[in-house]
Amino acid sequence: MENKKYVALVTGATGGLGTHICKRLADDGYIVCANYRSQEKAEAWQQQMQQDGYTFHLYHADVSDYDDVGRMITAITQDHGPVDVLVNNAGITRDGAFKKMSKENWDAVIGTNLTSVFNCCSHVINPMLNQTYGRIINISSVNGQRAQFGQVNYAAAKAGMHGITKTLAIETASKGITVNTISPGYVATDMVMAVAPEVRNKIIEGIPVGRMGGTEEIAHLVSFLASPKSGFITGANYAINGGQHVY
Repeated sequence: MENKKYVALVTGATGGLGTHICKRLADDGYIVCANYRSQEKAEAWQQQMQQDGYTFHLYHADVSDYDDVGRMITAITQDHGPVDVLVNNAGITRDGAFKKMSKENWDAVIGTNLTSVFNCCSHVINPMLNQTYGRIINISSVNGQRAQFGQVNYAAAKAGMHGITKTLAIETASKGITVNTISPGYVATDMVMAVAPEVRNKIIEGIPVGRMGGTEEIAHLVSFLASPKSGFITGANYAINGGQHVY
């Protein structure tokens, strides 16, 4: 990196994927600000990260709440300076067939997975424009590109993330800002590995490379897109799914 110490914000940082994104960005030399929602989980996570040799700066916010995100961005800016790299990683699932889906489950997923992207981008975009530099990376999903039974809310949110990416990319391209999407397939996070082995094996049978992805592999792609050297890539959607969905 250049002389400047870039500031990176990762939302949903304490999950399996968020953890490896934070570690990789720290290894790359960024000041890493880790967003969380659960205080108890975040404190335990921070202790574990310190044991692993990493110092991350914790910032609480419900990313579905516009004003709460604003308070978080203000605090980060006061502590470290403007956010240079934003990784919109926060996400939840509330699966169920559409005919049984409650409005509560629709709103929860759209709020955390999609509205959060607007909230976070809204609060960082003007400082990025002012400094004529920024990297925004939206973590979507293969299920935003294809159909998946029982995930109308999740698929809509993840597809919508890339809709934001494309338009925001062209609006900011002349100002040194890039906006890109990463769409992982099945990744071996703790949540996925907790499912029954027979279900997991069935999933793997449908992945041409014959295995699930690693969180480190997704973090590697985040690192690539976050780099100052990736300034000619914007509005793109990177599929990283082991060949499970090609188009």
